[in-house]
Amino acid sequence: MTQQEPASASSAQIVPERPLPSLPSHWNNLASAFVHQARAHGDVQAVADSSGVRLTYAEVFEKAMALSRVIGREFADSEYVPILLPPSVGAVIVNVAVSLLGKVPCNLNYTGKQPVVDSSLARLGVTKCISTEEVLERFGLNLPGALEVKSLKDKVTTFDKGKVFAAKYMPLTMLGSMLPGLRRTLDQTATIIFTSGSTGEGKGVVLSNRNVLSNILQIREHANIGDDSVVLGILPFFHSLGYTVTMWAVLALGWEGVYHSNPLEAQKVGELMQEYGVTIMANTPTLMRSFLRRCSKEHFATVRWLLLGSEKMPPKLADDVEEKLGIRPLEGYGTTEMTPVVAANVPHQIKLPDGRVINGSKLGSAGRLLPGTRAKTTDPLTGAELAPGKEGLLHYSGPQVFQCYLNLPEQTAKVLGAGGWYCSGDIGYVDEDGFLFITGRWSRFAKIGGEMVPLMKVEELIRQVTKAADESSVHALSLPDEKKGEKVAIAYTPALGHEPKQVCDLLNATDTSKLWIPSASEFVLVDAFPVGATGKLDQVALKKIVQERLAAK
Repeated sequence: MTQQEPASASSAQIVPERPLPSLPSHWNNLASAFVHQARAHGDVQAVADSSGVRLTYAEVFEKAMALSRVIGREFADSEYVPILLPPSVGAVIVNVAVSLLGKVPCNLNYTGKQPVVDSSLARLGVTKCISTEEVLERFGLNLPGALEVKSLKDKVTTFDKGKVFAAKYMPLTMLGSMLPGLRRTLDQTATIIFTSGSTGEGKGVVLSNRNVLSNILQIREHANIGDDSVVLGILPFFHSLGYTVTMWAVLALGWEGVYHSNPLEAQKVGELMQEYGVTIMANTPTLMRSFLRRCSKEHFATVRWLLLGSEKMPPKLADDVEEKLGIRPLEGYGTTEMTPVVAANVPHQIKLPDGRVINGSKLGSAGRLLPGTRAKTTDPLTGAELAPGKEGLLHYSGPQVFQCYLNLPEQTAKVLGAGGWYCSGDIGYVDEDGFLFITGRWSRFAKIGGEMVPLMKVEELIRQVTKAADESSVHALSLPDEKKGEKVAIAYTPALGHEPKQVCDLLNATDTSKLWIPSASEFVLVDAFPVGATGKLDQVALKKIVQERLAAK
């Protein structure tokens, strides 16, 4: 791997940590942050969804508290409460209810296959979960221990309603006696997010109340977002961005969340955005292509911050979105283990510590690191720490670094180093202005004849020589090879517009290393790349398709 240093990098410390203010005194946990909002701004609109439901903060609190009493009886012997619900007002209420109860909501991937859900439940040590018949039928899940949301609501007793009525007028200082969740500490577990396992088996990421609340505060300080924000919620709550930003940031900061259960229904989502005046939309580049095809500028008229993350954002996509929808998308970066946000571009100018005023976004970057976040790079082969500005394996520290992987101490130790530094597995660097650049992923390198070949750069080269407009037209993979250890295989769609031999000829006409150029026989045509529930390319599914088709050859 070639290590690069931006020409303007200095020898001084490059990533000066921007201090993060202390958490507000009433942010003792997620439940208390929400309850304070509900008490202070009870008549403010809190949540809405595409079914037509719209509730104020006071109404969310009352419904969640009543439901929490039922859930407390159903899960009396369990610390964890598994939830399989798509983004909706109902899913928000269930999550708040569990948090008020002092238990840990664990949103599971309801789009995953039966073994994925069964594995998550087994790791939590729970057989019961909260879902709906519609979700179970739609995704073909057989969960005998599933409790219907509607049946739980029907179990709310007159006594439960009396408790809710009393809580409405009870001083905040006394509410803790009725709501155990208000007594939880910052360092107790807030949730467990099971990673998607896009490149392997998923793990249960344990996030504390401090992790989630700190990341919310970091986002507010970094992005300078107004109190009148309306956030679109289409990412599922089993996705860390969906959980932290589109649900709990809304509830803690007094914003409004607008939800729809299926992010693939771009037209419906666009209409919802227009109806409610959405100002913040978080999405993925893969999903954004769908919105680009099916939505109009009117649908995005009120959006002030369009953040794309989870995958690298191609400049061509940003240009296309701006041209058709009238807003420039900004790239951000995060990972579940960082709760998730690490860095993000912002749509306004910023003042640096040295007094310079610069644009808050920089082309090709994932944005500046959030306040309280530090980064360093190491040599991925030797582990030696590199000078500031040098490209290498990225490590992060900050209050949003996760606690551990659930019941996986050895895997936790592999990524959490001394001083709480998290090894992300991504390759990149931070420039002299604090902007983060992701240039690859260590797992997305092919080791061919002793040389590390970056698959992302192979993809970029193919798009350059073919002049492919659609970034989802090509994906490079690393596969075992008997002679050289590994080899590069290419999955491509008809949008690439070239036959494999043509692509290889074009690559050979450049000064690209021959080791980087795959054989024409290693190209596999697919109609479209498989996409997971969180809007990201499903690399596991795609690799299986490629291997099967190459074997069939």
